[in-house]
Amino acid sequence: MVLQIKDNDEYRYSSNYYFAVHLLNRKVFMTYKSFSASRSRRGGNQTRSFSNNNRRNNRGRTYIDPTKFINKAVAQIDRVEFVPVHKFSDFGFVKDLELNIAKNGLEHPTSIQDGAIKPILEGRDVIGLANTGTGKTAAFVLPIIQRLKASQDQKAVLIMAPTRELALQIDDQFKLFAADLRLYSALCVGGVNMQKQIRDLRRRPQVIIGTPGRLKDLMRQRELKLQFVTTLVLDEADRMLDMGFLPDIKDILSELPEERQSLCFSATITPQIQGLLDNMLKDPVTVSVRTRETSEHIEQDVIRARSKDDKVRILNELLNDDEFEKVLVFGETKFGVQKLADSLTRAGLPAEAIHGNKSQPQRQRALRSFRDGKVGILVATDVAARGLDIPNVSHVINFDQPGNYEDYIHRIGRTGRAGKTGKALTFIAG
Repeated sequence: MVLQIKDNDEYRYSSNYYFAVHLLNRKVFMTYKSFSASRSRRGGNQTRSFSNNNRRNNRGRTYIDPTKFINKAVAQIDRVEFVPVHKFSDFGFVKDLELNIAKNGLEHPTSIQDGAIKPILEGRDVIGLANTGTGKTAAFVLPIIQRLKASQDQKAVLIMAPTRELALQIDDQFKLFAADLRLYSALCVGGVNMQKQIRDLRRRPQVIIGTPGRLKDLMRQRELKLQFVTTLVLDEADRMLDMGFLPDIKDILSELPEERQSLCFSATITPQIQGLLDNMLKDPVTVSVRTRETSEHIEQDVIRARSKDDKVRILNELLNDDEFEKVLVFGETKFGVQKLADSLTRAGLPAEAIHGNKSQPQRQRALRSFRDGKVGILVATDVAARGLDIPNVSHVINFDQPGNYEDYIHRIGRTGRAGKTGKALTFIAG
C-alpha cells in the first residue's frame, strides 16, 4: 500500500483495501473497508488522485470534512420579530376565504405572505425568495383562490413541485383554504394510479398540482390540456432543477399560453434558474425574505462508530432517551432505510420508513403518522429532505452520510424551524 500526503492536501493511494482518510484536528483517521467487491467492478488495483475540492468515493459521493458536521448552535438573540405591514383583512379576500384563514389559525401574514400576496392579487409575475418553513405555500395559494373566485372567466392554475410529498402538501393547503368555495384540484404525481388522475383532470378542476414527470406524461397522452392555464407556479424551483427536471419544465412551458401570470418560489437563484426565469417571467416583482442558512441555530455533532452493528446499537441507545422526541433518521439506500425502520420497530421503537420503493399512499400514511405523533421516528432517504414542512422535529440523525454538503444542509434543515433550536447528529467512522 502506498499513501502520499502532499502540502496542498492532495493524496494518492493504491491498495487492495479502500482507505478513507479524514484530516480532522490535524490527525489522520484511517478506516478500512473491504475493497474486494468494488475492485472486481473496477478491474483490480487502481490508483486514484483527488483533492479536497473534489473528493468522491467509489459511489460518486463527495467527501465531506467531518468538522463540517460539528457546530455549536448560535442563539438567535439578535432575531428581530417580524411586524407585517398588512393584515389578512387588508387584502380584500372573499368572506368564505377569510373564514377559512381564521379557522386554520392564521392570524398575521408571515414575511413572504406580507410581501407576495398583494402583487399576486394584482396579476403581477412574482419571484419569491424564502427559506422553507416560512409560509410560502399560503403566500401563493391564498391569492390564487381569491383570483379564481373573483373572475367569471374559465381559468386554470398549474402548480409544479419537485416531489410527490410537496405536491401533496400544497394540495392539502389548497383544500383547507378553498373549503366551501366550489373550487377543485387535481393532484398529478407518480407512484399512484394514473387513471384516477385522468378522471380528475376530465372534471376540469380549476387547480392542477403535480410533479413535472407525471405532468409531462399526462400531457403526452393529451389528458392534460394547458390552453386554459392563466397562472403558473413553480415551487422549490431550485430543487426541481437540482433533481434534473429542467427538460420536463421547458416542455411544459412550451405548451402554456404566452399570456399568463407566472410565479416562482425558490430558496436560491442560481444562474440556471435565472436563465429559466428570464424566458418565463415578464417584469417580475421580487419579494426576498431569504435569511441565512438554518444550520446556524442547529446544534451539530458527530457520533463515532466502529461498524454498522455499532451504529445500530448506538442509535437504539439514543432513541431510548426521552430527549429524542420526534426524530428524522436519514439513510442512503431504499433497502437500508426499510431494514433500519423494521429493526427499530422490532426493538420497541416504532418507526416508519419513506423511500422510493413505497407507493404514494404508503408514503403519505408514513408521513401522516410522523406528523401527527403516532410514531416518533421516521427513517428516510433524501426524498424527505426536499421541501417538506414537518413541524417540531427535535433531532435529525444522519445514519448514513449525505452525498454532498448541500444535501446535508437540506437534511438538517428539517429541525430547528420557525426560529427554534434543533439538533443534528452524524455518524462517522472512528
